[in-house]
Amino acid sequence: MTRLKTPRFQLCCGAAALVLLAAGCASNDAAVRPGTPATAGGSLITGSPASSVAPATPVPPHQLQVCNAKPVQLYIGHNTMPSTLEMIRKKAGAYSVRVLGENQPTTMEFDQERLNVIANEAGKITALRCG
Repeated sequence: MTRLKTPRFQLCCGAAALVLLAAGCASNDAAVRPGTPATAGGSLITGSPASSVAPATPVPPHQLQVCNAKPVQLYIGHNTMPSTLEMIRKKAGAYSVRVLGENQPTTMEFDQERLNVIANEAGKITALRCG
């Protein structure tokens, strides 16, 4: 009997595969919150495909800021530049903004303080909605 066929070895390989599978299912969504640095995650300011996410930092308590997308609909067609996104976030009353590509899969949790900015490949805003 070789070492590769022992039950203990097979159990360890199975456990390692399970851990890697679970890590692959982790959410890569991130949101830009005021006072936190923006990174190149798939849902941040640039709207580029996910490549890295900033380490989690504790967010201090804040007053509830409920998003209202109606007043910012006039920004459809604008670029997703950081300054534009921050202005839109403030006018919508949102605490955070998440930039998503058209037809990009996202997490389904609803965040009443988040403004979702949907952008095309050229970086132009095609939709604005809360959640």
